[in-house]
Amino acid sequence: MINFDNNKPIYLQIADDLTDHIALGEPGPEERILSVRDLAANYQVNANTAMRSVEYLQSEGIIYNRRGIGYFVAADAPERIMKMRREQFLSTEIDYFFNRLSMLGYSPDEVREMYYNYIDKKQKK
Repeated sequence: MINFDNNKPIYLQIADDLTDHIALGEPGPEERILSVRDLAANYQVNANTAMRSVEYLQSEGIIYNRRGIGYFVAADAPERIMKMRREQFLSTEIDYFFNRLSMLGYSPDEVREMYYNYIDKKQKK
C-alpha cells in the first residue's frame, strides 16, 4: 500500500509504483503481473482506477495483454522505464534541482564533487 499524493492522479501513482517494482525485476520481463482486480485490492482502489493504470502502462509499452490470460511485463520494460524516468527527470525535476543549487551558491566544481562522493558511497554499499 502506498500513501497517495493529492497532487497527482492516483492511477499514475499506481503506475509509478508498478514500474518501480518492474525496474527491480519484480515481476521480471515476460512475467505476469497481478490481475486488475488484484491490483485494485492491493492498492485499495476502485477497479476502474487500477484499469487506468494498466492501460497507461500498456500505452507506454511497459506491459502487454495476452488475451484471456492477463497482462505481462514487456521484454524491454526495464529499458523503457529508464528512458521514461530520465525524460521525466529532465522535464520536471532538473530545473528545480539546478535552481536550488544555484540559489544555495554551489559551484559546478562543488556539485561535481558531491556527485562523485555520492556515487562512491553507493558503490561501497
